[in-house]
Amino acid sequence: MRLILPVLAALASTPAVAQEAPRWSLAIHGGAGVIERDKLSPAQDKAIRAALNRALKAGSAVLEKGGSAMDAVEATIHVLEDDPHFNAGRGAVFTWEGRNEMDAAVMDGRTRKAGAVAGVTATRHPISLARAVMEKSDHVFLAGSGADAFSREQKLEQADASWFATPERRQQLETLKAKKLSAIDVDHKYGTVGAVARDANGHVAAGTSTGGMTGKRWGRIGDAPVIGAGTYADDRACAVSATGSGEYFIREGVAHEICARIRFKGETPQAAADAVIAEVGAMGGDGGVIVNTPSGAMAWSYNTPGMYRGRVSAGSAPAVAIYRDEP
Repeated sequence: MRLILPVLAALASTPAVAQEAPRWSLAIHGGAGVIERDKLSPAQDKAIRAALNRALKAGSAVLEKGGSAMDAVEATIHVLEDDPHFNAGRGAVFTWEGRNEMDAAVMDGRTRKAGAVAGVTATRHPISLARAVMEKSDHVFLAGSGADAFSREQKLEQADASWFATPERRQQLETLKAKKLSAIDVDHKYGTVGAVARDANGHVAAGTSTGGMTGKRWGRIGDAPVIGAGTYADDRACAVSATGSGEYFIREGVAHEICARIRFKGETPQAAADAVIAEVGAMGGDGGVIVNTPSGAMAWSYNTPGMYRGRVSAGSAPAVAIYRDEP
């Protein structure tokens, strides 16, 4: 049964950063959901925080050297895709048929070019395949066997099925089937990963990668690879990556909606994110977003008990958090 908290009471209220724009900034997430202190062991808590810090370090290294926001997003997400604590790449959840099928998307705020893939099975880093679609094809969205074939043509790193599969995710599928549960009952969270970066030239980019939902059937695709729903970037407004109950995020057009509120209504990133997450909650959906802007102002908002999250900017120390009661 999906947990929906009272929306206004549950919203994250982290203020947007700083008066003076940092040279660069980066925000990340590793999923949102029923993430509470009694749900994670001390060892899991420590490992997840370490992974978030490694991801921030990878992305900030690119930005500190003057690299592009897109390069930083890709480098950041590579770390999270390789870590089995998250539902992306290695550690992706299983479909009903017992396969790992992954989705990803990227968008460049400078050009508003985008690339997305769904249902891919053998690319070690789906986020890089999404970027290849953006930069090396005439298309925006590829899926299934065609996306896998394109990945091989582009000579992206391939991995055997055993690389993606983990015992914990397989057990979740078996539990779901045996007890006739929903995906949220066995996952406790949406482990989608994402990053939003602003580089030294003031450009923004967004990327999102996921394994979807445990036990998904019939080629189900969530919001992560849908441009405007789970991923969006526009230098005129912001970059957004989302995680949550994908069907609701698609219906709301969450990522684009946040950018539109900033661009046309002049709302702060926090106000726009809070308003849109409130609308998702009112429809019955849960999850969260991270936002970054051309000014370097960042925000996150979620209506779940917790969200794996982190942020760093030029001249500031990295910060990561998991639970709602953390600043």
